[in-house]
Amino acid sequence: MHWGFGFWPLLPLFWIGIVAFFCWGASRWFGWRGRRGPISAPFDEPFEPNALEILRRRYARGEIDGITFDQMRERLESSGRTGD
Repeated sequence: MHWGFGFWPLLPLFWIGIVAFFCWGASRWFGWRGRRGPISAPFDEPFEPNALEILRRRYARGEIDGITFDQMRERLESSGRTGD
């Protein structure tokens, strides 16, 4: 009674499919492509500058002058909203 005798050449294809499925699932789970899996590290999140850093960048680009920079910096530091 040779049950399944005609399907034995397809058995390697079945196992290759199973391995490929698990590799695909692992790549999705661990986020190896683009870091979009359920496991994420804190360093993966984009950097969002605080108020003082934004002020420094504006001063460096020349959007504000030195007097305005000093006034705004003092105001941020006195209000405790520097984000440090």
